[in-house]
Amino acid sequence: MTRKNRAMLIGSIGAGKSTLTNALLERKQKAVKTQSLSYSDWIVDTPGEYTENPFYYKNIMATSLEVTHVLYLQDATRKKTIFPPNFSTGINKLPIGVVTKCDHDQADVEEAVRQLQRVIPSGPIVLTSSFNGRGMQEIRNLVNCDSLGDMREYISTLSGENVFFI
Repeated sequence: MTRKNRAMLIGSIGAGKSTLTNALLERKQKAVKTQSLSYSDWIVDTPGEYTENPFYYKNIMATSLEVTHVLYLQDATRKKTIFPPNFSTGINKLPIGVVTKCDHDQADVEEAVRQLQRVIPSGPIVLTSSFNGRGMQEIRNLVNCDSLGDMREYISTLSGENVFFI
């Protein structure tokens, strides 16, 4: 399937970017540590170092020129976020907050959502599990949206608890 929209995944080392990429593309392979930008179909997977070290922000900014959406990943098993407040406002692309590892026994989904709300002042947040498929179709559909208004409208049609708009 050819898409006109492309998404970049950013988040800390170990947040689940490569695992999420495999789940979104329905690949059954084990995720490996991303060492450099990885282009797969409609997804650009980035190394966690790009987000953890402000020195690499220029790489995020340059790569954002190639995408329409940025997925901000927050690991539900981590108490802190590596994103500065309102980080998404510095990247002029459609933001999607993604809480990863929601099915983990150490997950604090509410805290992860709070962390993402500080990063993304307005946009969707999707609760996910790459292992059971939770939130995968919602992310695919959100990346097909062309505006925040389209995203809000799409989310209004959903009845589940996997995605909401802030």
